[in-house]
Amino acid sequence: MNKQEIIDKTAQYARETLEGEGSGHDWWHIYRVWKMAQHIGQKEKADMFVVELAALLHDIADYKMHGGDDEIGARISRIWLEKQCVDEKNIVYVCEIVKELSFKGVKVGTKITTVEGMVVQDADRLDAVGAMGIARNFMTGAKFNEVMHDPKVVVPEYENKNEYIEAKGKKGRTVINHFYEKSLLLKDLMNTKTGKEIAQGRHMVMENFLKEFFDEWEGKA
Repeated sequence: MNKQEIIDKTAQYARETLEGEGSGHDWWHIYRVWKMAQHIGQKEKADMFVVELAALLHDIADYKMHGGDDEIGARISRIWLEKQCVDEKNIVYVCEIVKELSFKGVKVGTKITTVEGMVVQDADRLDAVGAMGIARNFMTGAKFNEVMHDPKVVVPEYENKNEYIEAKGKKGRTVINHFYEKSLLLKDLMNTKTGKEIAQGRHMVMENFLKEFFDEWEGKA
């Protein structure tokens, strides 16, 4: 099996596994991250076989939906890649990216050091920024029955990934606060030159949205 066949089969596997998932980590999230990773990876001269496989598998089992088990995605990815007869070096490479990719709170640093990992992480984070980030925040908030906005609720700061995970669905958590917990912070967490450039424009989309939101909330617009 050649590399393109493996990528095509992996895309089909991701689609069959995640289509219809309701938290914003569905197949179409994977699809957008995949396409963005292709764009960034080509610009940054990354190994595109690794980039595409990691992008397609990065949310195959989201740790936040599996009790904080940040190994589960890598385990499932390894099983799949071994079945496709991917060589061990690339399996290790892809699984390490899958394991370390996710945002776990602004104070939790990333362990990703490779160009390929940085490319996929930027692509994933860009899908939480801009118009798409706005849409996904409200989609996720609805899944966890979060209120849209409550001016009395202070934006929390998470010291570690467990605090970040456990906050999901807690009473009093708001969709608008999530912009300040994560979305507005991502611009400064981009790894690659290409990712940083794209994030600037998308960040402004969110800032403009929030200004309009707060004006309308107070009856000013």
